Amino acid sequence: MTAHPPVRADVHPAPLVSLRDLQVEFSAGGSSVRVLHGVNLDVHAGESLGMVGESGCGKSVTWLAALGLLGPHAQVQGEFTLAGERFDGLNDQALSLIRGRRIALISQDPASALNPVQRIGRQLVEAIRLHKGLQGDAAHAQAVRLLDQVHIPHAQQRLQAYPHELSGGMNQRVMIAMALAGEPELLIADEPTTALDVTIQAQILNLLGEVRRDQGMGMVLISHDLSVIAQECERVMVMYAGRVAETAPTDALFRAPRHPYTQGLLACLPDMGRRPRRLPAIAGQVPQPWQLPSGCSFAPRCTQAQEACSIRLPDLLTVAPAHQSACVLGAA
Repeated sequence: MTAHPPVRADVHPAPLVSLRDLQVEFSAGGSSVRVLHGVNLDVHAGESLGMVGESGCGKSVTWLAALGLLGPHAQVQGEFTLAGERFDGLNDQALSLIRGRRIALISQDPASALNPVQRIGRQLVEAIRLHKGLQGDAAHAQAVRLLDQVHIPHAQQRLQAYPHELSGGMNQRVMIAMALAGEPELLIADEPTTALDVTIQAQILNLLGEVRRDQGMGMVLISHDLSVIAQECERVMVMYAGRVAETAPTDALFRAPRHPYTQGLLACLPDMGRRPRRLPAIAGQVPQPWQLPSGCSFAPRCTQAQEACSIRLPDLLTVAPAHQSACVLGAA
């Protein structure tokens, strides 16, 4: 695991982005279901935050909700700030001045995000024109510079290519270039290496880390892969069933996880320094949003569950410096 600088508990700089009491409900057929239950998070300038958890826990929905990308059937509540200024409740036109320009999103599937019938150059220039207002030769030159920045060889020629003419890794680099077109303050990478082989995954992760450090921007890395989070992130947020289960500096979380769900996730990782063994699995499945149990949502799957776990929902409490856990055991 990559060592990260310790997080001092006595240092509390103002966050770049802050989400407070984020709640999301989806309505359909006259009924509604809540999928996020009061999520709080901060991301600081230059920081890399990893968000982990099983599918459906709310990682991607958190940022789609904050950026107003969930559509008309979603009801979003909460207080969101960017560099100290609130951006919750803004209309779509006002949010468009934030999306891409100040907060950029890289989707997990570049094949579906890129237009298959338009050349790479046209799509990249469109992003540059939209976010930076450049036209003509200036926009073209900026497109070449961005492809160079993400290490795509022969950038001038690649602008004439269609997405199907590039590999998955190259298309993902194009998506990163498009995200960088607006010179954002925060980059959200949603499973950016899911469809790539291991070698290309490493290249993309190294590229994201390089870009973040060079430009001093914050980054949120959403992933199922804890080894990826350990490599690239300074802080980790573990989510379960639409709530934050645990958050801590990366080294502290991997060294001493406090929530049983986090402990279970880490136990599933293979240890290359030990003899081969059958990896343990977390029994059961994440509950559906409309079938959440009373008390702690993880209690039915937890091997350490107590009577109190099914009675009340545990608060997210500080259990160590810069380390919080939503578990009655962790708070003991």
